[in-house]
Amino acid sequence: MKKEFEGQERIYAVEIKKIRENPDLLDEAAGWFHEKWKVPLAAYEESMLESLHGGAVPAWYVVTEKGRIVAGLGVIENDFHDRKDLRPNVCAVYVEKEYRCQGIAGKMLNFVCEDMAKKGIRTLYLVTDHTSFYERYGWEFFCMVQGDDESNLTRMYIRRS
Repeated sequence: MKKEFEGQERIYAVEIKKIRENPDLLDEAAGWFHEKWKVPLAAYEESMLESLHGGAVPAWYVVTEKGRIVAGLGVIENDFHDRKDLRPNVCAVYVEKEYRCQGIAGKMLNFVCEDMAKKGIRTLYLVTDHTSFYERYGWEFFCMVQGDDESNLTRMYIRRS
């Protein structure tokens, strides 16, 4: 899906791609997410490989401009927290610094919610330290959760389609 986003100084011609439909991007995407989040590369590779052969979850998405990954996110069963009943989770949301504040994150989140709804998943969860960011895109604060190996609680959001 190609979209144009007006920035302050330029228009970004970006495309949202599903790894499931673009398996040639798997290695690059796994490396990109690993670089951003420092989760082991093998964990991303394994989850993305599983997304090629299974049901709706896991699912991975990247946003590219001129063949370069500039943003991405995933949908996994649990994003490293104690509430295993709150699933699936949107995870690893990231937009490269020079592409931020252009609406790309919102478009990407909406795209993923619509894609999951087509697969019968109408409720998604997301853990984050951000406050007020996700509300702009239809997410609601749900509860606090305990992150794996974390002493502080983390905010859990919900989005129903």
